[in-house]
Amino acid sequence: MKEITGKTKLYAIVADPILQVKTPQAINAWISKHDVDGVLVPMHVSASGLKALVEGLRGMINFGGLVVTVPHKTTIIHLCDEVSQAAKMVGAVNIIRRESDGKLHGDILDGKGFVTGLTRHGIEVKDKKVFLAGAGGAANAIAFSLCEAGIRELGVYNRTSPKVEDMFARLSNVYPNIKMTVATASPKGYDLVVNATSLGMAETDSLPLNVDDLVADQIVAEIIMRPALTPLLAAAQAKGCRIQYGLPMLESQIDLMAEFMRVGN
Repeated sequence: MKEITGKTKLYAIVADPILQVKTPQAINAWISKHDVDGVLVPMHVSASGLKALVEGLRGMINFGGLVVTVPHKTTIIHLCDEVSQAAKMVGAVNIIRRESDGKLHGDILDGKGFVTGLTRHGIEVKDKKVFLAGAGGAANAIAFSLCEAGIRELGVYNRTSPKVEDMFARLSNVYPNIKMTVATASPKGYDLVVNATSLGMAETDSLPLNVDDLVADQIVAEIIMRPALTPLLAAAQAKGCRIQYGLPMLESQIDLMAEFMRVGN
């Protein structure tokens, strides 16, 4: 990393908790590789402090952009001045660029990063039946990108079904030919099983789905990066399933994030 000076451009990631994030390492490695005078730092901000943070960033002339993760993605969209069409459809933002006039422009890259991560590891989603645990911001983004990639069927399991029904109402307007089902906790009968919740980050977390119903010919994928081998992935591995770690989703987003925040420009 270059010496930090008054000319250094600042970037950040905001989360609560923050210890699990790997974006600072990944973005700063990208910055170093491309010989950019910039640095990305972690910001631990609770929900109650999010609005004050955003207002502060508007006035930071040397601030370039913000990566947004759990649990702020669905809240921060309302604090942006402009958001992409994809972000509007998903109802969440995971990347923000500060324009020179202080306006904040948001987008969502989670879904594209997740699907690209699968593809880079030889997993094609076209025509697959997909089980998705969760209906939050990341889950919505992943659901849209999976549908865009041509899956055949989507089953979504969430503790509260109204969130799932809302997701389907938006998805079906764009992808009316994809079968959508409010799923139970059982992933039985699906080709690809995805955990898009935060369950698995803490040792005391419950499992996001019924792992007893997993079978060896299924693929089980995570979005959680720390720990790398979550309880879900460990259980899937024990069942003989092919597993996909959470880190490839982030790795696939790094170039997209840097491009969106105009890092180095």
